[in-house]
Amino acid sequence: MLRKKTNGVARRPQRTSILSQAAETSVDRRSFLRGSGLAIGGLAAIAATGGTVTKASAATAAAGAVDTVKSVCTHCSVGCTVVAEVQNGVWVGQEPGWDSPFNLGAHCAKGASVREHAHGERRLKYPMKKEGGEWKRISWEQAINEIGDGMMQIRDESGPDSVYWLGSAKHNNEQAYLFRKFAAYWGTNNVDHQARICHSTTVAGVANTWGYGAMTNSYNDIHNSKAIFIIGGNPAEAHPVSLLHVLKAKEQNNAPLIVCDPRFTRTAAHADEYVRFRPGTDVALVWGILWHIFENGWEDKEFIRTRVWGMDQIKEEVAKWTPEEVERVTGAPGEQLRRVARTMANNRPGTVIWCMGGTQHTNGNNNTRAYCILQLALGNMGTSGGGTNIFRGHDNVQGATDLGVLSHTLPGYYGLSGGAWAHWARVWGEDPEWLAGRFQKVTGADGKEKSLQNLKGIPVSRWIDGVLEDPENTDQPNPVRAMVLWGHAPNSQTRMKEMKTAMEKLDMLVVIDPFPTVSAVLHDRTDGVYLLPATTQFETYGSVTASNRSIQWREKVIDPLFESKTDHEIIGLFANKFGFADRLFRNIEMDDENTPNIESTLREINRGMWTVGYTGQSPERLKMHMENQHTFDKTTLKAVGGPADGDYYGLPWPCWGTADMKHPGTPNLYDMSKPVAEGGLTFRARFGVERDGENLLAEGVYSVGSEIQDGYPEFTMQMLMDLGWDGDLTADERAAIDAVGGPKANWKTDLSGGIQRVAIKHGCAPFGNAKARAVVWTFPDPIPLHREPLYTSRRDLVADYPTYEDRHDYRLPTLYASIQKNDFSKDYPIILTSGRLVEYEGGGDETRSNPWLAELQQDMFVEINPRDANDLGVRDGAQVWVEGPEGGKVKVMAMVTERVGAGVAFMPFHFGGHFEGEDQRSKYPDGADPYVLGESTNTAQTYGYDSVTQMQETKATLCKIWAA
Repeated sequence: MLRKKTNGVARRPQRTSILSQAAETSVDRRSFLRGSGLAIGGLAAIAATGGTVTKASAATAAAGAVDTVKSVCTHCSVGCTVVAEVQNGVWVGQEPGWDSPFNLGAHCAKGASVREHAHGERRLKYPMKKEGGEWKRISWEQAINEIGDGMMQIRDESGPDSVYWLGSAKHNNEQAYLFRKFAAYWGTNNVDHQARICHSTTVAGVANTWGYGAMTNSYNDIHNSKAIFIIGGNPAEAHPVSLLHVLKAKEQNNAPLIVCDPRFTRTAAHADEYVRFRPGTDVALVWGILWHIFENGWEDKEFIRTRVWGMDQIKEEVAKWTPEEVERVTGAPGEQLRRVARTMANNRPGTVIWCMGGTQHTNGNNNTRAYCILQLALGNMGTSGGGTNIFRGHDNVQGATDLGVLSHTLPGYYGLSGGAWAHWARVWGEDPEWLAGRFQKVTGADGKEKSLQNLKGIPVSRWIDGVLEDPENTDQPNPVRAMVLWGHAPNSQTRMKEMKTAMEKLDMLVVIDPFPTVSAVLHDRTDGVYLLPATTQFETYGSVTASNRSIQWREKVIDPLFESKTDHEIIGLFANKFGFADRLFRNIEMDDENTPNIESTLREINRGMWTVGYTGQSPERLKMHMENQHTFDKTTLKAVGGPADGDYYGLPWPCWGTADMKHPGTPNLYDMSKPVAEGGLTFRARFGVERDGENLLAEGVYSVGSEIQDGYPEFTMQMLMDLGWDGDLTADERAAIDAVGGPKANWKTDLSGGIQRVAIKHGCAPFGNAKARAVVWTFPDPIPLHREPLYTSRRDLVADYPTYEDRHDYRLPTLYASIQKNDFSKDYPIILTSGRLVEYEGGGDETRSNPWLAELQQDMFVEINPRDANDLGVRDGAQVWVEGPEGGKVKVMAMVTERVGAGVAFMPFHFGGHFEGEDQRSKYPDGADPYVLGESTNTAQTYGYDSVTQMQETKATLCKIWAA
């Protein structure tokens, strides 16, 4: 058995102790979990008490009652409830939430060990700065003053865009919202978070297909699926509890499970049909399936006629993808794809599930749209058991995305236009001129002056270019000089050799996190680095949005440990230092001078987030749902009786109107089988009413109870007046509408919610009733196309399927053809891809600092096919070098396995703390180094960014491997 090592000494095998005790004592499962606080898969691990499970005596009971507190796991996006047991302010045990509709009393390895995440000994304990090459303890006051003074000097010298504010999917919704608002008040759109590098291509592709860029149904609704198609996802490891829902459909409905992946994953092991294909050929694979569907007339013709625009153009492209051509490009046999197509056609409704295997590509937006088009062709949208169930990564990456922690939009996907800023200025009660004055102005190529307020900022995937790129080539006056990594693992990003250089060029590097992260050690800086200890989410409270759009309320489990502070208090400290706290928090109640109240912050969110319906989820309603989880049906998510009767669990957005409207939430997007007032919905009329003379609105179909029995555009005050429905508005609603434009006001800008309320009263969706569009005329590829990766091993396909010409977007030049024209395949013949492990999450700093998880996986490794290993002279378990074509290399352990096909290698992305063979443990602050260190795959990963969102390419580059 592998054992943790501390200072070179193996710890005693503690699990043997507790298991032997359990064998001698009659202990049921719940008692065991309570005593241990942990249950890793089928493996139990001990708690801080040594793992003893004994009956409480009167004496021990008198020492302090044990309180139970409901929280939500801080790892993936399933949203599992954690029931923490707290005694005298100490978190002493935990159980999974047995009443939760999401985890149903289950935990994965990570969820079962979150107590250690909060109480972990490897956390940052107090503010620190690097001075003369040494880490020194400082006070919070000194830290805020020194950082603040340095930033204001940079702002004065180079402008607000020279400070980059990198946020987090680990913030709760209220903190995420405050973070984006804070960046606006600082005067920059150089703000972003992890969603950029995990599902930005999903959000862009899906939103531009049918209106919203999120999971359409839910984990629970998969229970109703008659077929399950997973591509580019490995939920068995990345979202283990979600697999409970998948397997329920497989067993209950005899639903065939189809898994398409370049790697035979643990999820693929459950599949009825496993399709191995070459990394980076998703569009070709999906078009190959659609070829059979169209060839045999298996598409849903009536659904397409009434609810889809542009499918004829898709058919023309798909016709080129004969089984022979698909096999040439993807490697997947045509007969197998015919079987997949027939299975999906014969088992409707079927659901399509994807994760980062599909998104992290230079043409990731094409992949996600192709997945959507497959579902549109089969008529699987807007129905229970169907939909596109997009599994998001971090626990609140959906919420942080919704709340606008992005360089290209304000909260609620309003964008950065003048109208968007005007809307949020009204919500904030802010002077728009003052807000605009916070931003720099630049002279464009056309000689006209424009404000950076309306220009997309640099995305997190490219922040290193914001530091290193010649300003002459960028759309901002000066380089990034200060970097704030606030809850972000830098080793989750590619091009780490260049990142090291960028970190060393900065004037200042600030890390705000419960753990020091790889940001503390990657560089060779001796000064100008600050580490500020943030609390975990178990030491604060607030709302968090699961992947299915349900919003859950976390209660605080324990008070902040050590000298850590909550993220919203740290925002308050900086806002006070910069002199705009009074303006930032003018409409938000304060718990103290620096700490905005969470409930009050959510109410401000409710006042402004009309686009996606974050308006009906008041703190009171969310808390009531958490308190009454047991009343919600575990499949429909609908409450049966009780105080939440009729609501859907977590009020999944859109939850229309104000909280007083008591909209129940929308469990399945675009489902016209129920009234909008009861959670039904149409496709959004987001793209106009006609295109090239063709109707873009729905044809003769509408939601149950709709008084407009056809397609219709989005609602405005003028539309209410034309329909004669404006008389249903109250005097207060009419006054609020008049204040924001009268007849020009619409469902997104009306702060009263009156337009939404009246539209729904008449059975209509506030955002209209349109067709989904299969062709996105605003994208580089209106019809999704296969394009070869920049670093491709198939030079024979480049002429037929070239990448894009070099482009300029998000303030920066982006290279495509100028890289692909070079043949790297002779020197770097193996395709390199990456992914997750069940034991760790994200960059791995939290989970590799958790002793229970660290014990399970101690070595970074590369999976190599036996044929490749034998050709290279590499043995299983041996150390090897893996080098990418840009020169970055990593030294890792070889795992020789047929999980990967010949010519493909795989590495997990959770490791850090080694860099090109160098162990960097000594560079961490004392006692804050993770138990497990290892090379980051992203040191060897290469340049490559999506043409729409700047998503990084991590799934299809090249490498060479040799014995170390």
